[in-house]
Formats: sequence, structure tokens, C-alpha cells
Amino acid sequence: MLLVNCKNYPEASSPAGVRRMVEAAAAVSKERGIQIGVAPPAHLLAPAVATAVTAGPVVGIFAQHVDPKKPGSTTGHVVPEAVRGIGAIGSMVNHSERRLDGATVEATLARLKLLGMISVACVRDAGEAGRYALMGPDYVAVEPPELIGSGRAVSAERPELIREAADAVAAAGRGMSEPPTFLCGAGIVSERDVRKSFDLGAMGVLVASGVVKADNWRSAIADLASGFD
Repeated sequence: MLLVNCKNYPEASSPAGVRRMVEAAAAVSKERGIQIGVAPPAHLLAPAVATAVTAGPVVGIFAQHVDPKKPGSTTGHVVPEAVRGIGAIGSMVNHSERRLDGATVEATLARLKLLGMISVACVRDAGEAGRYALMGPDYVAVEPPELIGSGRAVSAERPELIREAADAVAAAGRGMSEPPTFLCGAGIVSERDVRKSFDLGAMGVLVASGVVKADNWRSAIADLASGFD
């Protein structure tokens, strides 16, 4: 999977912007035959889903964060049932810009699983990768914080981290009927970065500024997608 995190970048923080992002992702997904996800800002989940439905069921819309809270008296929380009701298929959990304690990560992953939603557990290092993989997320994405948004790919700067995290996720997944899939991110901006990540054990990538800050979103996504060939 190629997951594009829009964060709260101004370029993708309007209904028009997020529609263009989803349309670009859908076009590349159809051309390349790969799974692409888009994680828009929370207030744009509904238009993102609507665009994905129109563009075709080739793009999955993810929340950037959810709380392990239930519908009702939970003011200010992002409730998974509400996110699912909009049509989003899953959520990132514990992104480096929205860190959670271990107990909250585990509770959030459990809530997503109970609701049949896809979870992407974000981790900083191999130790966290192995620990959180045991909690049963669908994906584990390693992103060293110091490289996020740097334009310096983790696959080039810290290749040993990818290999160690991939091994940790694989070890944790042994014996599981559906072991987590390992993703990597931080500074991934090109086809070469994607290919190197795959060589080191990743099976997909999590990207943000490398796409959102690009002049042409479709071209940027297509370049990354070509690394999946």
C-alpha cells in the first residue's frame, strides 16, 4: 500500500484540495494497479470519501487519528464509529505528531479491529515495531521523527532501521493468521526511495510532504508508485 498523509498542509486542507488529491491517487491506482490510501485532515473526511466513491473504489480513505471512545458523551474526541459512518476504511494510530501511550495504542487498535476497520500503527524504531505488531494492527509503519518532512529518505539515511523493524514485525507476526504488513516512511520522495525500502523488507510506504508539497500530485504519486513494479 502507498498511503498519502495530507497532515494539515494548506495545499490539501480545503474541500477542493482534498478532492484533487483523491482524484490524483485514484488515477494512479487505476494505472498501476496498486492500493493507495489517502489520510485527509479530519474535517475533510466526508468530501474525501465522496470523491473516492466517484473516482472508483481504488482509493481508501483513512483518518489521521481516532480515539478509543464510544459514541455519546465524548465531546472533542474522534470516535471510530463516526469515522466509519462517513465511509473511511481505517485510521493511522500513534503518528509521531500525535503520539499515544502504549495502553491507548492497544485500546485504539482493539477498537478498530472490533469495528472491522484497518489500522496503521506508526512507530519510531524497531523496538516499538515489534511491541506494537504484537497488538495485531493491519500495518506497522516505521518513521524516525528526525527524518519526517526532511526530504532525506530513511531508506538512505538509516537503512538498518528498516531492516531491523521489518525483522521485528515478521517475528511478532509468526503464528498470526493475519500478520501485520510492514510499511516505512520519513523522507520518502522518489521511486528510488521506494525500491530501496522494498529491498530492505518494506511492503509499502507512508508519505506526506513528498506528495503534498509537490507541484504535480499525480506525477509525484505516479513516481512513487513506479517503485512498486
